[in-house]
Amino acid sequence: MIKKILTWGGLAFLIFFIAYKPNSAATVAKTIGGGIVDILTGVGNFFSSLVG
Repeated sequence: MIKKILTWGGLAFLIFFIAYKPNSAATVAKTIGGGIVDILTGVGNFFSSLVG
């Protein structure tokens, strides 16, 4: 029950954040995306070094 409430609350906050502060939301998304790309690049480099 708590998990469902937190999920819906988080979704509502996300929609509110995107609707009322789109520039900030875009910056956050860009930062998170860049972090994910950096992590995946690091994992790829690790496996390349491991194999090669």
